[in-house]
Amino acid sequence: MSDLGSEELEEERENYLGEYEGDRNEAGERHGKGKAMLPNGDVYDGLYEFGKRHGQGTYRFKSGARYIGEYQQNKKHGQGLFIYPDGSKYEGNWVDDQRHGQGVYYYPNNDTYTGEWFAHQRQGQGTYVYAETGTKYVGSWLNGQQEGAGEFIHLNHRYQGKFVNKIPLGPGKYIFDIGCEQHGEYKLTDMERVEEEEEEEASTAVPKWKAISITPLELWKPTPIEEPPQTEVPPLPEEAHTLSEVGETAEDMQPLTDYSETDDLETLIKQGEEIEETRDESREEIINEEEEEEGR
Repeated sequence: MSDLGSEELEEERENYLGEYEGDRNEAGERHGKGKAMLPNGDVYDGLYEFGKRHGQGTYRFKSGARYIGEYQQNKKHGQGLFIYPDGSKYEGNWVDDQRHGQGVYYYPNNDTYTGEWFAHQRQGQGTYVYAETGTKYVGSWLNGQQEGAGEFIHLNHRYQGKFVNKIPLGPGKYIFDIGCEQHGEYKLTDMERVEEEEEEEASTAVPKWKAISITPLELWKPTPIEEPPQTEVPPLPEEAHTLSEVGETAEDMQPLTDYSETDDLETLIKQGEEIEETRDESREEIINEEEEEEGR
């Protein structure tokens, strides 16, 4: 049993610097791997460098929160997982003790945000999924709110447009899965006065959708398959049938002539006459053979 009174205990608690068990450098600073019990009841177990948390470590808060990740100069910096007392958690990048960069936040109601962060706020491009309905918002964020171009994706349709402080505002369109689009714009209605219990008046602005046009619904039709046209081969002339029965004709046996290299017109005429004479001789031979067969 301690001899210290309550006032002395309180004074001792104020002077308490915590406990440390681990590596130190030559200067006596916490350096390397160690475990520290801080005066406020928090516990850190991880790496130190020159007396400060630096590197991979786990920090357990007295409140029940927990951080597992990288440190730099006593601050959360780099990749890390932070689990909050309410059950929510953030997993992603940290800079100077703040959520900054790419990361995923899991909320207590099972909603999730995946995207960019800036100075502890949702900012940049990101996707928010509403667990209860399955609806998703994909688009720009600023200071934690939907801001700029974005898209709300629902079960059987989606809305594309501009958002101002998480409210759709200005031109946009609804795209339905059945194949049509409705174009229009969101406008803020007149300020509505709401009487509260204390008989104070509060003003609220509600966005109202005004449809302008809708694209016609085009039913899908299968594209007919066109069959290639069938080319009819004309019958060979009677003379050609007769010539094919005795083999190649004299014309078939003539070598091809490159007329681009022939400048003598008389030579061309002479070649043509020789071809005609050869054709006539072939016809006469065929006629004579047919007459001989008939005589037999």
